[in-house]
Amino acid sequence: MERKASVNRTTKETDIAITLNLDGSGKADLSTGIGFFDHMLDGFARHGFFDLNCKVKGDLQVDGHHTVEDTGIVLGEAIKKAVGDKKGINRYGYFILPMDEVLALCAIDLSGRPYLNFECEFTVPNVGELDTELVKEFFYAVSYSAGMNLHIKMLSSGNNHHMIEAIFKAFAKALDQAVSYNPKVTDVLSTKGSL
Repeated sequence: MERKASVNRTTKETDIAITLNLDGSGKADLSTGIGFFDHMLDGFARHGFFDLNCKVKGDLQVDGHHTVEDTGIVLGEAIKKAVGDKKGINRYGYFILPMDEVLALCAIDLSGRPYLNFECEFTVPNVGELDTELVKEFFYAVSYSAGMNLHIKMLSSGNNHHMIEAIFKAFAKALDQAVSYNPKVTDVLSTKGSL
């Protein structure tokens, strides 16, 4: 049975509709109004084997902040909803991803407790139309609305495009591992009995 979720969120700043299938094949249909952000979400879907439909109308005449942050909020809500009761899944996931000269680490715990540790310094203000400051804001929003511990660390820095892309792909691989079913896990992987 596929684990799918659809979440809509409308405010005065953004109108967002996301459908996520955790058991997909990596297909994406994306329109955020920020080309490089679409490219990153496409990499997330493809490398995590998630099907992702993401339509965003944001106040880009102001800047990209609300669009990127609110997309993170809605994606996090979709992840939380699609995962469900977390019975039988690994819960934890981690990946170290190389992309040419850069090396990015991502580790996830679907604990229900939100926390972000983000260790990455960008050296340019923008990549394409994406403000590099918003990368951290996006993952903060995802971690808090999904209720996950999320650690992202740039082990080897370099080209800012490569750094951001490596982060999104490492996140995809770590999340795929965390939500995957494990035959050894017969209930919820917690001494508390729930997550």
